[in-house]
Amino acid sequence: MTTRPVGLTRDLPAARVMRARVDGTEIAVWRGSDGRIAAWNNRCPHRGMALSHGFVRGNTLACLYHGWHFDGTGRCRQIPAHPDLEPPETIHAQPYGVVETGGVIWVALEGGAMGADTGLDPLRSFMVGAGEAAVMAAFAATPCNGTAPEGLKNGQVQIDGDRVAVLCNPVGPAQTQVTVLAGQGAGVARRKALSRWCEAARRAAEAEGGS
Repeated sequence: MTTRPVGLTRDLPAARVMRARVDGTEIAVWRGSDGRIAAWNNRCPHRGMALSHGFVRGNTLACLYHGWHFDGTGRCRQIPAHPDLEPPETIHAQPYGVVETGGVIWVALEGGAMGADTGLDPLRSFMVGAGEAAVMAAFAATPCNGTAPEGLKNGQVQIDGDRVAVLCNPVGPAQTQVTVLAGQGAGVARRKALSRWCEAARRAAEAEGGS
């Protein structure tokens, strides 16, 4: 199963949870107070409430509905309605492979997640209302400060000699999460120019009808 980029490390600080989508599956990604990250199916095993609506307490994620607490492995550790009960091991959230590489959070539904270390720095991660093919075509054709990207290969292009990576996570027939990485040490002006390029490419992809 493919490992997908679902967001940037900097966008998920300690004690926070976010929603993601991988290969048609809703995911809850969260970070405990100790900085460790976990990715689970976004449904509480009790009543099916979205765990991404929950809250982090220490190194557990609590479901918003009945407050069941799950540790980093996904095992239920506390049921508030029965404080003296030791929850059985069978009460367990469905975990997925997750890894952080190069400032990007990667999730795989089967096996361990394998992040791609591009040697680049995170620029931004955003949604585009278009399919992956339209997105990549738009990034390949959209100029940055009047210069056309060159050599699109494996999601990477050259712009004025700078290497830029465009990572796609298809989250629907006409919706793609795009994560863009830029050269290490790029200055503020360069990063702003690349951000404007991202917006221009997004508009171009969506103008094609999201197909």
